[in-house]
Amino acid sequence: QVQLVESGGGLVQPGGSLRLSCEAIGSVFSVNAMGWYRQAPGKQRELVATINSIHSTNYADSVKGRFTISRDNAKNTVYLQMDSLKPEDTAVYYCRAGIWPVDGPLDDYWGQGTQVTVSS
Repeated sequence: QVQLVESGGGLVQPGGSLRLSCEAIGSVFSVNAMGWYRQAPGKQRELVATINSIHSTNYADSVKGRFTISRDNAKNTVYLQMDSLKPEDTAVYYCRAGIWPVDGPLDDYWGQGTQVTVSS
């Protein structure tokens, strides 16, 4: 069984930084694109950033220049470095990845979500 396990959320003051991590664990054969999404209260889930297996990245306009996505292919892990955080970045952040399990086809996986709160 394959799972995405997230960590690193929390409470931070405006202008502060947080680093999120997401590791694919279990019977993982290969990981395709990975990304971060977020959902604020009363709003739809939105894309934050994505990174493919050759480290090409894509960012939402609202986070460009403040957030950095990266990955460690050897650890099947994706990171999101969040700097200059704003109150409007407050949301539950979800990791997403396309994963080939050892014994199955390519499928779409989501993490359980981690809360990020930006407040003074």
